This record gives sequence, structure tokens and C-alpha cells, in this order.
Amino acid sequence: MKTLKLLLVFLFFVQISFAQVLDLELELVANGFNSPLEIQHAGDDRLFVVERGGQIKILDPSTGIINPTPFLNISSIISTNANERGLLGLAFHPDYSSNGFFYVNYTNTSGNTQISRFTVSGNPNIANNTSELQMLSFTQPFNNHNGGHIAFGPDGMLYIASGDGGSGNDPENNGQNANNLLGALLRLDVDLPAPYIPADNPFVGISGSDEIWAYGLRNPWKFSFDNETGDLWIADVGQSAREEINKEPSTAAGLNYGWRCYEGNLFTNINQGAGCPPIEELTFPIAEYNHSSNRCSITGGYVYRGSEYPAMQGLYFFADLCSNQIGTVNASGNLVFHGIFGVATITSFGVDIDNKLYLTSFGNGGAVFKIKENTPLSINESQLENSFALFPNPASESVTLDFPQRNMEEVAIYDLKGSLLTTENTSNKNNTSIAVSHFSRGMYIVVLTTKTGKKIFKKLIVTN
Repeated sequence: MKTLKLLLVFLFFVQISFAQVLDLELELVANGFNSPLEIQHAGDDRLFVVERGGQIKILDPSTGIINPTPFLNISSIISTNANERGLLGLAFHPDYSSNGFFYVNYTNTSGNTQISRFTVSGNPNIANNTSELQMLSFTQPFNNHNGGHIAFGPDGMLYIASGDGGSGNDPENNGQNANNLLGALLRLDVDLPAPYIPADNPFVGISGSDEIWAYGLRNPWKFSFDNETGDLWIADVGQSAREEINKEPSTAAGLNYGWRCYEGNLFTNINQGAGCPPIEELTFPIAEYNHSSNRCSITGGYVYRGSEYPAMQGLYFFADLCSNQIGTVNASGNLVFHGIFGVATITSFGVDIDNKLYLTSFGNGGAVFKIKENTPLSINESQLENSFALFPNPASESVTLDFPQRNMEEVAIYDLKGSLLTTENTSNKNNTSIAVSHFSRGMYIVVLTTKTGKKIFKKLIVTN
């Protein structure tokens, strides 16, 4: 029972302490894409990469090979005559393996938003380009702030991110107008007949557009649902001062996120607040950041729920478009930036069937990268634990390490904050003993480095 209690403490600290010390690395999976904006999977090992110009390409992440024939090519019906127009979103029906339906969000040749359904052909790697069913269209008054992301929620409904229509300062006050489809998160039941309105949408039967689930958004880029909790995370691009991240239960209907009255937590005073509801009727972000350090525009991501990197578990990942920084937010709203990465214009995040985390970049030849994490807790111990013996464990006075092959160069012990506590050269030794009586009670990570540079990890419990 004592060991179980210590393990629970360990899991707790993995979630909250390592938010400050992630050692992230980007591994190139493939390049050669043309303005990639989205990554999705269809319930199998393939990744579908959406290009702004109207093509969707299939990528094998294990080999980096891109299928030579696009999965979908609708470039002839797409408008890309402004930076924020194009093929912007992709979502596969929850029953895609049976019905072959998938959905896209694009700006048409008139510059307006179009939500359509397509169907896969008899070849699982090629869609039927002529199978379009147009489901929802609405006018965009300007050429920016189109939103564009679409995703199915845990309730099986299709959610659609819509920007405020563009320009600056939301001149038509669309964000605070629940009677049009701009500046909002929309929700459709694609299994119903047109117009696909779920009966429990918050404005059904009252004043407001029936398609709206939430409003008061400026340009949501992007949103996602936590695979474990179902919570909805929305990254909303700011204007000149704040980038915001909203987190609410996916069941919370009819929320008003505050734009154009507020940019993040900052009162904008546009038109001296005319048309702004009482503050208690607004929902404010769980986290925000300003435009210092060359930051300018948020790219929203996902809560990591993979098993490969435990130190990342439960953290929401996002990036800043201008500064090339990657950040995280934990469930309590603590925001941390983890450095500047050598990839230009991070445009999107995605997860695969195993919840591994990826991102797209316009730089590096239009590329897809996998996000990796290098702190000791992110190494799968089961792969390496038999390479040496560590005893006793739990320990109180000292711990002995046996490595009969004499191929170890160094042993080090870290605490759960990633701080190095002790290190010893073990060259030409086949064992060593390290005193731990001065360590506090808790969990530690023992790291052995081989003469070839390979690192081997094991957890150590100290019971003092």
C-alpha cells in the first residue's frame, strides 16, 4: 500500500511539475507539402494532410512517404486569393469506416464559407472528387477571419469554427450578434436531414441562429476536444494585445466568449462598450498571453493523451505563428512557453490513432513534424529496464546498480523537477553504490549513459 501511495504521488507530479521543464524536440516526418493547414486521421495509421490550395494528401508517418495521388483534389472550386482563404478544415465521420463520409470547410470561388460532405471511392486512398454534398454556406464580408477548423465532438456532432468576418475591430459587431453565423462555434447533426440542426442547440426556438453553439469569438484557430475529459479547448486569435485560450465542458451551450467587448481579459472599449452585455454573462479564457517577444497569433492544438511521453500527459499544446514558440497550458490554466523552434509558421497540430502529437509548418518545404519530449520520465521504461539491475528499490540508505557488460559511462539521478542531484563516472565498472540517505522521501529517476551515448532509465523510490 505504501508503494501504491508513492506511485499516485508520482503520477500527480508528472502532471503538474513537468509543465515547467519540458525538453521538446521536433522530428521531421515529411516535407514537400504546399501550405499545409491541417492533420487528421481516419481511425487508422494514415495521416491526412490538408493543403490550403485544395488538396488532401495521405502520409505514412512511419516511413515519411506521401502517396503520389492526392486523396482529394478540389482546387478548382477553392479561393486562395487572400492569406486566410482556402481549404481550411477536414473531419471524418465517426462511422467513416462504414459510410465513407468526410467533411471539409473551404472558401469558395466567391470568397464565402462552404461546409460540404464528400465520400471515399472504392479505393480507400482516393476520394470521389465529384461526390460533394453542400450542407451549409454563409457569406464572408471580408477576406480574413474565416476560422475554418471542423471536428466531431464526443457527442457525435460536427462543430465548425467561424471567424467574425474580418477587417479590424469587428466593424459589423458580428462577434456579439447571435443572429448570424460569424464569430461563433457552430454545431450540426450531420445524420439529420438538412438543415442538420440538433434539437438541443442553445438558440433553437428562441432569438438567435439555430446553428450556433457558442459565440463572441474573433478568429478561432483552432479548437479541439480532450479525448479523456471531453473538454472543449478553443484558441482564439487576438487583434493587437492578447491571444486567448478558452476551456469549457463540451456540454456548456450558449457561452459568450466576449469579443469584441474583450480581447482576452482586456476590455477593448470599442465604441465605448456599446452593445456589450454585463460582464457576468461572458466567459473568460483559462489562459492568455501578450504580444511581447515577437508573438502575434495563436495556433491551437490538442491535449496530449498519448502514452509515449508521460511528462506531456494532460497538457494542452499550442504555438505562436510569428515567434515559432510552442507552449502548453495545464488543467489549472498555467501557461508555459518551451522555447523557440527552428520551424517557420506553425499552422496546425494533429494527432494520430495512438494520440501521438504532430504539427504542420509552412517552412521547411511545407512540413509535418512529430513532437517528442526528452525528459527522463518520457522514456518508456519497459523497453530498457532489463539492461541493468537496481536494488534495493525502494531504498533508504543507498542503492546499488549492476551492469555486468561494463559498457556504462555514467550514472545520474534526477528529481521529478528535472534537477540533477548526483552523477558518477562508471567507465570500466560493472557496479556502483550511491548513497540516498540524504534524499527526501519520494520518486526519482536514475539515468545510465552507455559508452555509445544511449540512455537507460529507471524509477527509484526513496522511503526516508
